Parts: sequence; C-alpha cells; structure tokens
Amino acid sequence: MRRRRLGGRVAFLALYLPPVVWLLLFLVVPLLLMAAFSFRPDLRGGLLDAFAPTLKQFAAVFATESYLRLLGLSAAMAFGVACIAVVLAYPIAYYLVRHAGRRAGLYLLLLLVPFWTSYLLRVMAWKLMLGEEGVVNSLLMYLGWISAPLDALLYNRGTVVVTLVYVWIPFAVLPILAALSRVRPELLDAAADLGASPASQFRRVTLPLSLPGIAAAFFLVFIPTIGEYVTPSLVGGSGGSMYGNIIQDFFTKAVNWPLGSALSMIMLVATIVLVAIALRVVGVGRFFRT
Repeated sequence: MRRRRLGGRVAFLALYLPPVVWLLLFLVVPLLLMAAFSFRPDLRGGLLDAFAPTLKQFAAVFATESYLRLLGLSAAMAFGVACIAVVLAYPIAYYLVRHAGRRAGLYLLLLLVPFWTSYLLRVMAWKLMLGEEGVVNSLLMYLGWISAPLDALLYNRGTVVVTLVYVWIPFAVLPILAALSRVRPELLDAAADLGASPASQFRRVTLPLSLPGIAAAFFLVFIPTIGEYVTPSLVGGSGGSMYGNIIQDFFTKAVNWPLGSALSMIMLVATIVLVAIALRVVGVGRFFRT
C-alpha cells in the first residue's frame, strides 16, 4: 500500500513538475523581470545591477495622452475582433456538432489546416490580396468597376480587424465546439416533448449551456489581440498601428526597455481589469461553477 502511494506520488510529480517549471522559467520569470525593468530609471549599468526603484516610466506613460488613447483604441479593436470571431465561429461549431455527422472529423481537420502554415504567411497572404496590385484590385479593374487601384484596402485599422478575425476564427471554434459537445441530446428531446420549438430549444437550452465555451472563445481572442503588433505592422501600417507596436518600438528601435516594460505592465493590468469586469458583469463565473 505504501509502495503504491509512493509510486503514485512519483508519477504525479513527474507529470506535474515539468509544466510548472516551464511556466516558471518562461512566463513567471520574464514577467517579474519586466516588472523590475519598469521601475528602472534607465538602462545605464548592467541589466542586473542594483538600482533605485522609481515611478518615472509610469509617470511618463500617464503624462502622454497618445499612449493611453492608443491603449483604449487597441482594447476596442480587440473587443470588436473577439465579438466578430465568436459570432462567425459559433455557427461553424454548431454545424460540426449537430449536422456534420461522420464528416465532422474531416471538416474539423480542414478548419485546422491554417495552423499548419506560418502565421506570417497567412497575414502576408492578406497583404498580397489587398495590395494595389493584389487579387482584389486586379479583379475589380478586370471587371471594369474601377479605373485605378484602391489604396484604401490596405494600411488601415479596418484591414487589421478583418485580418485578425480571419486568423482567430479557428481558435474561437474549438472552445465553442467543446461546450456544444457537452450539451446532451436528451435535454433537447425533453424540451421538444414539452412543446418547445427548435428556435426555443436553441435559445433556452443550447445557448445557455454553451455560454462557457462562448466566454472562453471571446477571451481566447481578446487577450492576445489587445497586444497584437505583427498584424498591424504588416497590413496596418502607420494608420493601423496598435498599442503593441509602441511597445515593440521601445524595445527594439528606441532601446528604452524601462519605458517599454512600463507600457507592457500597464497593458497587462488593464487587460486583467477588463476581463474581471466582463466576468462580473456577464456573470459567466456561475456557469463555470456548475
């Protein structure tokens, strides 16, 4: 008995410790280092040398309205991208669960095909499609609908939103698919026996029970999108930049790591606050407790 308990404990530690160590080394430690850098006055001296903590960098951020305005704009764009992605992903997940039948696995595989290609290639594909000499402009000129290429299709925030929605739809489908798969058909049969129409069954049974998946899909898209910088750089240009682009510039071009760290920490705290408020307002927590 004692040997069995010891073997179970060893197996538990063998499965538990590697991911914990990984998260500590590559998530917690970098976050702590970034938090420490945000309190540095500058980068003079060694990176790990002792320094007098200061709020100079945070004061500089809050004194510049453009930083906070861009953070709010990025949050609004992330909210819109998350909402659109969830709205478009829900019918796909619903079809896979309720109507795809034996072909559900094949359709799900086709949905995940974009994951097999590079993220940069998928974004660059949109740049090639929407550019002045891209597929869309070439087709419109061939049809005679326009006489000159449209430059409004690229390098703006609308293009960034469209591209991000395309990128995140497959991610949004997966948690919704998992939630819908847990809705027992017997519940729908019982609702039908009680006289509920298909629309009423969906509204009163399927949709409420799938809310955890909807919430998970929303936050799965919203949280990384608010700090996005790759897509705005490629298809947004100067007119479609987001908060993440400023952080990237301070870490790379300006080599001002303390200010970039302060911007990052402010974004992290703002994201956590927004997610907490959303969970409280929507009341999603009760669905996860059931």
